[in-house]
Amino acid sequence: MECGNQSQLTHFILMGLPYPPELRIPLLLFFLIIYLLTLCGNLLILLAVAWERRLHKPMYWFLCYLSFLDMTVSSVVVPKMVSSFLLGGGAVSFQGCMAQLFFFHFLGCTECFLYTVMAYDRFLAICKPLHYSVIMNHRTCLCLAVGTLLGGSLHSTLLIALTFQLPYGQENRVGYILCDIRAVLKLACGDTVLNEMVTFVNIGFPALTCFLLILMSYVYIVTAILRIRSAEGRCRAFSTCMAHVTVVVTYYVPGLFIYLRPRSWHPLDGVVAVFYTTVTPLLNPLIYTLRNKEMKDALMRLGAQETGGP
Repeated sequence: MECGNQSQLTHFILMGLPYPPELRIPLLLFFLIIYLLTLCGNLLILLAVAWERRLHKPMYWFLCYLSFLDMTVSSVVVPKMVSSFLLGGGAVSFQGCMAQLFFFHFLGCTECFLYTVMAYDRFLAICKPLHYSVIMNHRTCLCLAVGTLLGGSLHSTLLIALTFQLPYGQENRVGYILCDIRAVLKLACGDTVLNEMVTFVNIGFPALTCFLLILMSYVYIVTAILRIRSAEGRCRAFSTCMAHVTVVVTYYVPGLFIYLRPRSWHPLDGVVAVFYTTVTPLLNPLIYTLRNKEMKDALMRLGAQETGGP
């Protein structure tokens, strides 16, 4: 964007999704309910794993980590989106926009690395069961978790440093549901080609690398499962993996659609962003609950305990 008078920008206005005025209250209630259900669903996962000693395994520890990330990602985006349906609720300070952009990409990249770690965990459990408990011990789990946080932090810090070192003019209307890289760069004064290239590589390279590692893990996993002689064993192995595969698909497909088109905008970008930031964190606990028998049993026992049942 070419700017005339440049001054210190103090705030942005998130334009959000276009909608008819009569749908303002229904949409506000809809997204508020989605947010509360997301928090409740992921909290149930945390409580079930903490309560059920049989779920104190690396697989469910990583699932708790994923639930925590889903709650925080949703909390970074959805409350501000809900407030945007109120008069003047779309305004966000310059520092607030920086914070939202940082935490959104920090948590999103951390989740990307976590899905790869979870695939590695399933690879060890199915392909190397005799060595699993030795390799995937508490220290290894902690190191892998810290590694995902460090990777997400480096990724997001680079994006923030490049985006907000640019000058900004008087235009402060962000045509998106949140302060994200592509939407904010459109408001910057001067040439943003370098920023767009770095953003494309900084997002695309980790995402593609993680996706290929996940794909490679599942090639070995499927090969190992097909060697299992009992039909029950194959079904159980496939069941534990399908939940992870499903959440990986719901995470990667919208993300790739949005971020691997650096200089083009599509009318569906806003809808895909809503799914990616609002619906996916709600779906993850549902997917793991419906596809995993151990988790379903743990939730049923937790519910019976809370209601005073046997």
